[in-house]
Amino acid sequence: MDPSPGTTNLLLAIMAAVSVLEALVLLAVGVGGFLVYSRLMALINELEARHVAPAMHRVNGILDEVKSITRTLHEETQRADSAIRSSVNRVNETADSVRSTVRGATRRVVGVVEGARAAVESLLERGESGNRRAP
Repeated sequence: MDPSPGTTNLLLAIMAAVSVLEALVLLAVGVGGFLVYSRLMALINELEARHVAPAMHRVNGILDEVKSITRTLHEETQRADSAIRSSVNRVNETADSVRSTVRGATRRVVGVVEGARAAVESLLERGESGNRRAP
């Protein structure tokens, strides 16, 4: 059975029609995809404008406040540290001054006591040596 040219032409026409139909379906899918894409982009832009942008504005405000609070806290910490250091330095200077004053006063007292002790010992030694000679 040899195919006749009419049958071959009919099959070629069917294949051509199916190819055109496939091209139309691909074109429709492409247009549909573009429409879906454009609608999704419009929805995303609307959501971003309605929800994300105000939230970002609030977050930026909060971050600015945190930055301000952190700066103030840092400055106050520096001031407190400086005050503590100056107080400690003043206490150390006062302690040194008291120490030197007490040392000076105690040196005098110790000198007087040692002198008195030496005098008493000297008198006792003379008294003991005098008592030994007498008997």
